[in-house]
Amino acid sequence: MSILVPDASVYCGGGWDSHRDIVIDDGVVTAIVPAGTGEGVRATAPGGHVIPGFVNTHTHLQQSLMRGVAECTPLLSWLLEVGRRSTAITPERAYLAAVSASLEGLRSGTTTLLEHMWPHPSPDVHDAVIRGLRDTGVRAVVGRGIADRADATRRWGFEPSLMQPLDEVFSHVDQMRQAVAGSTITVGLAVPNPRSLTPDGMAAVRGYAQARSMTVSIHLAETPTDDAMCREHAGVGALDYLATSDFLWDRLLAVHCVEVSAQDRETLRAHGVGVSHNPLSNMRLGSGVAPVPAMLAEGLRVGLGVDGAASNDTQNMLESFRIAAYLQRATHKRADLLGFGEMIDMACGGVNPTMGLPEVVGGVTVGAPADLTVIRFDRDFATLPVSDPGASILTTGSPSIVDTVLVNGEVVIADGHSTRVDESALTAQIAAL
Repeated sequence: MSILVPDASVYCGGGWDSHRDIVIDDGVVTAIVPAGTGEGVRATAPGGHVIPGFVNTHTHLQQSLMRGVAECTPLLSWLLEVGRRSTAITPERAYLAAVSASLEGLRSGTTTLLEHMWPHPSPDVHDAVIRGLRDTGVRAVVGRGIADRADATRRWGFEPSLMQPLDEVFSHVDQMRQAVAGSTITVGLAVPNPRSLTPDGMAAVRGYAQARSMTVSIHLAETPTDDAMCREHAGVGALDYLATSDFLWDRLLAVHCVEVSAQDRETLRAHGVGVSHNPLSNMRLGSGVAPVPAMLAEGLRVGLGVDGAASNDTQNMLESFRIAAYLQRATHKRADLLGFGEMIDMACGGVNPTMGLPEVVGGVTVGAPADLTVIRFDRDFATLPVSDPGASILTTGSPSIVDTVLVNGEVVIADGHSTRVDESALTAQIAAL
């Protein structure tokens, strides 16, 4: 039976259409029609404002149990502390982290996330993460951590004792892919940074991923450290190291890209690499400001991420949505940068092809998965009155106005709360840690 989002103001085709019914069949938006003409079971009450669900292109779910750690320390010191805590992860803690972070994202309008896991040898930890994602109903790409160059100094962002031979990782990823087949979860690979793979490792990872049409996520040029450390062991900068090893292609997602020159950006664009912009973590860790307007003008695909809750420290996409725009305006001293239209395209589909997801441009799209967020401004007087819905979402939006969230046509958030998880019990479990 069809699902109906009735009599809503829908952001589609780059503008707002009032009094529209959204019809959903088999998890896909099949029609946007005048109110009263659509048929189906109502997913929500009439009168909301509907946007596509946000796609969080980068997070570390386990860090939701590390909020506020290593505050006011630079990146490398922060990495050492996060790495130390990551070695202590258990399946039970991994499950709680995945559920809490996913729910926090869903309650801020996120319907899809890309989880960038650090290398870890325990299948039970990975199974717990996948179980947590399934239980919340969020759509996800789970990047399984992988590396083949150890570092006893632990300055590269992960504990070397957690590293495994590549063939063992590939075998485990095949098992993970089998386990999630047919669900809203897919599996990719997650590389901590360029210096954590040898040239042979890069060839193996790319070959494996391409044969299976998988996304590979990699931290790149967050600070000058990537270049400095690649020069130490390879004699070239980070991007040149990847390029000379043929590790740039259209399913590679480069995370951060703060320290990229015009030539670097052209190299990324020429190879079709996607970029994940994480403004709040870059601010929190003092990493700098990614040149997002230049990237967009030059034709790069750019998506929005929140990063992990040890460097943000929330999974609130509406906050990242606003700060991403404001940060560029302050940096460039221009108030006319990154308005609602540009930001919604970035936040809802900027790197979807890189992630193996359908393209979403201009708002809610017929034929796209029914991953939708229903906003009700009257849930929070601080967003009223509304003269321009898009401007209000960008400038005043918070999780308090997120009423209903659908993933694949299923209501997973109703009246601002999970339909699948006992939030009170979850809060008690996390508070007891």
